[in-house]
Amino acid sequence: MAHPEPRAAVEVHQPHPITVHPPAASFLPVQPHAVPAVASVVLPDGRVVTGYATEPTKPEPVVAKPVVSRTAVNIALGGVGFLAVCGGLLLLTTFITALTTLITQLVTLAAVIFGGWIALQVFGGSSHQGRGTTVNIRKAVFKRNHFHG
Repeated sequence: MAHPEPRAAVEVHQPHPITVHPPAASFLPVQPHAVPAVASVVLPDGRVVTGYATEPTKPEPVVAKPVVSRTAVNIALGGVGFLAVCGGLLLLTTFITALTTLITQLVTLAAVIFGGWIALQVFGGSSHQGRGTTVNIRKAVFKRNHFHG
């Protein structure tokens, strides 16, 4: 059975803070209100460790997060804007389609009316109420360059 090694005593040294007199220049360093305590520890192997005693760091207080993140709100607003634009484009294309159909129907109606008027002029009745000259052609006989009608 191995014998435990004898434990050496640990000595803690408390050094005295050094007083520094500020120079007479315009730049004066600001000293903290209290100089932190410096502790020196002698380890069992003879090494000396010196350092300041620090207070444990305190975590920052947790800030209450909003119920909905700003990113989610921005994405939702972008979606609403996109839907509004799509709806507007849909209405615009519907309007253009309706306008094209109306123009096509008006052109077809004008062609039917104008074509009907032309047909009446060409194939209309023989009532020429004083318009133009009426010529009746009968059988005519030409004998030796002489007209016999």
